Amino acid sequence: MVTIKDIAEKAGVSFSTVSKALRDSPLVKPKTKQHILEIAAKLGYQPNLAARSLVSRKSGAIGVVWPSIERAALSSLITRLNGELEKHGYVTLLSISHIEAAIETFRKYQVDAILVFGDRDDSRGETGSQLQQIPILTYGAAGYTSHSAVDVNRGQSVRLAIRHLAELGHQAVAYIGEPRTHDPLQAVKIQAFYEEISQLGLHPDGCPVLPMEGLEFHDGYTAARAMLDREIRPTAVISGGIDLTRGIVRAIQERGLSVPQDISVVSYDNLPEMAELEIPMTSVGVAISDITSVIASTILELIDEPEAVKTVHLEPELVVRDSTCAPSKKGESG
Repeated sequence: MVTIKDIAEKAGVSFSTVSKALRDSPLVKPKTKQHILEIAAKLGYQPNLAARSLVSRKSGAIGVVWPSIERAALSSLITRLNGELEKHGYVTLLSISHIEAAIETFRKYQVDAILVFGDRDDSRGETGSQLQQIPILTYGAAGYTSHSAVDVNRGQSVRLAIRHLAELGHQAVAYIGEPRTHDPLQAVKIQAFYEEISQLGLHPDGCPVLPMEGLEFHDGYTAARAMLDREIRPTAVISGGIDLTRGIVRAIQERGLSVPQDISVVSYDNLPEMAELEIPMTSVGVAISDITSVIASTILELIDEPEAVKTVHLEPELVVRDSTCAPSKKGESG
């Protein structure tokens, strides 16, 4: 195993200088730091988290309790978040285990903080005493967790989508994004959907919320097929996420219909990938780069202030692309 001593001998500097360089200390000159990092990379150096913890009382690791390895939006988020944290000298440890098992593992590694996703937040009430001074940040749980949280105003995202479609002239708008098992993040969107269609006076019978088993491609596909079989066929649909959106578009196309001429589609998840889909997708939400930046900065703040409780709300935006237009006469008649 390559050690700091090996790097120091190869670089011709002291053990202390290498240690500071690997921690990105400003006390090391940039040229020297770069030289040390290049040697460390060539030698295949891997930091010993346990040893680092003994010296600094910080492991340099952040635990992430991962809800699903299949969701495109979350995969994009963690990839960007990992890169952002690396800039500050941290590594991320991912676990797809149950929350209690994941936390126990993270405790053994003495991580500096833990990130939990809102649809997996059953950590309320018992992990505080277990974790002692290890701060927890929940993404997507503001209002129903005792821990610090970064959250998107999901309800406002759906309201922006409905208003956009109503302004185009749509009166029958469906929502696909209600899993059969309770998901608090989706529940917020659905409540906003019902409130907004009532506020705008849209066709109640033509504005269904389609139930699904989950939030994957095939769930969106199946729900969209059911939507298309309705006696009053909606002229527009709002999707709960990018994976659902792909399935919805596939179902529409298989019926010989087109997006947006026959059915307009607005998707939740403000991802760069939305512009690269077969049909560039009108979307609502907070840009993934903004979410990443805020989560990273909040985690770093909590590491310095482990007893603090912080709540950050992010406001969404509507990005209009090619998947929405005014309803056609054909679409209105079903």
